[in-house]
Amino acid sequence: MTPATPDNISRREFSRLAGRFGTTTVLLALAGLAQRGDAATETALEATSASLYQKRFSKPPRVKLRFGAAHFTRAGLNILPNGSLAFIADLEERTDGEIQVEYLGGNQLCTELQCTKMCINDEIDFFSASTQNASAGAPYFNVLDFAYLWPSRASMYHFFYHPDSESLLRAPLRKYHHIEFLFAHAELRGFMMGLKYTDRPLLTTLDDLQGAKVRGTGTQLGRITLKLLGLQPVPVSWDNTLHALRVGAIDGAETWSSAVPYGSWGPVITQDIHSHFMAGNAMTGMSSKSFSRLGPALQQAVKESAYLTQINIQKTNEVKLLSVTGISNPPLPGSYYAEHGIKNVIWSPEELDKARRLSAPKHNPGPWDKWRERLNRMAGGIDTYERLYQLARELPEQTHAVDVEPRRWWR
Repeated sequence: MTPATPDNISRREFSRLAGRFGTTTVLLALAGLAQRGDAATETALEATSASLYQKRFSKPPRVKLRFGAAHFTRAGLNILPNGSLAFIADLEERTDGEIQVEYLGGNQLCTELQCTKMCINDEIDFFSASTQNASAGAPYFNVLDFAYLWPSRASMYHFFYHPDSESLLRAPLRKYHHIEFLFAHAELRGFMMGLKYTDRPLLTTLDDLQGAKVRGTGTQLGRITLKLLGLQPVPVSWDNTLHALRVGAIDGAETWSSAVPYGSWGPVITQDIHSHFMAGNAMTGMSSKSFSRLGPALQQAVKESAYLTQINIQKTNEVKLLSVTGISNPPLPGSYYAEHGIKNVIWSPEELDKARRLSAPKHNPGPWDKWRERLNRMAGGIDTYERLYQLARELPEQTHAVDVEPRRWWR
């Protein structure tokens, strides 16, 4: 499969350069041009790829690692910056080529669920997936998915940087699923409603959504929430969701906003319902066994590169949500939502409170008891929901995501 590329680079030219320098080198060159703000012309890409190739292969690496990136491609990462290519570039630079990573995106090697399982089984070294889809193979990821746990994107970044993320997330993932959690983007999930609602009024209340069939992800806790809110979750893989929306097999999909332009859903989505009912995280993890084989110096390099990448994601994603996706009201001119006429529907505080009272463990604990007990056991007896709930509210409510202070979580 030829990876998707920017419009001004033809697939033929990409394939020619990939054949000469390797796909990973060309992808890293594209990422470098984008980060510098340089135009990705064919001439610039060839020159940058050649320079990077010389740098990457000037000496044999001490360690070669494989990165199963599922469907994430360079073009998609211009919309949804999950940080994976920036991480590789920094890690190879930081280790002076002692680590070399082969990046396999565009579902060349594995889908999100397959990549997660391959990493758990030490068949690949790195993987990217949403934590929600990864939870199908690594159930502890469900700990992020309690209904209305996160009041904002800022609260999630605050958690990813927090030292307590070790006991509440990283250690249980390492112990039970052999995964090192490295970094993630942060959005809040809502409902992207399809063509059925083209001529209907804005869906400003939960009552407007009752009985709607929506595509759900792999998270078990997400399905609990959807049912408590009166929706019908339908299991549809990411790769089949666009078709399901186009033919009307589902009424909508629960996901985060930037997934709409990322998946080219513009022609089939009419309203983005900002219900903010659950976390939405495109994350990157590493096999714990691969990590342990690196030795202390290279392990430290991985952590430092992950930390720098987390900062990059935090800043970049906030800009792209406004300028590329278009989550403002009205969407900014030139944004994807503006071009496709997608309406942002912001629920009132009263409506959000109604949804919280129906679904959140704070107000309706019964449906969550079994999962809370399971996750608490995996975390060594910590009341995971209560501790996460408190931590997520340490910041002032109006804190913007770009203003969250970065911290090295292992210190």
